[in-house]
Amino acid sequence: MKTKITIIQGDITLLKVDAIVNAANRTLLGGGGVDGAIHKAAGPKLLEECKKLNDCETGEAKITEGYNLKVKYIIHAVGPKYGKEHEQEEKLLVSCYRNILNLAKKYNIKTIAFPAISTGVYGYPKEKAVKVVHTIIMKYLQEEDFFDEIIFVLHSTDNLFLYKNEFAQSISPPK
Repeated sequence: MKTKITIIQGDITLLKVDAIVNAANRTLLGGGGVDGAIHKAAGPKLLEECKKLNDCETGEAKITEGYNLKVKYIIHAVGPKYGKEHEQEEKLLVSCYRNILNLAKKYNIKTIAFPAISTGVYGYPKEKAVKVVHTIIMKYLQEEDFFDEIIFVLHSTDNLFLYKNEFAQSISPPK
């Protein structure tokens, strides 16, 4: 596998990568957490473009320009609300990540940064989510080793710990 996997704690809006992923709500019009921070940092033109996208279904993803961020693109993905998806949460989370990865490939995105989708206000248990994320990312990379680097940018220390433990065997050693 040529893709470097990096796990850090920090602010996703400060990264200089090809694309960042926004843990968006269905309207794509901004909200709290990562979504609000990305909209604030990207500026008002992001909201204008998002209004034209006509929402986004759970498990789906849409792409916009990066505007005032140091990225070319923002991929907006709507993760599942845990306990509210008729026991389809895992399927929808997998779909969410697969759609993000497919969009990234379509737009020739080589470096991409992800937050922990659905583990904040959407209530997906962090321990369960990281296992789903690890499985889908590694499966995708076995099929399509396309990326130069995938970065997980985590806000909380507990998510940082969970991701580092789950991806321990997959993380590229420092050069």
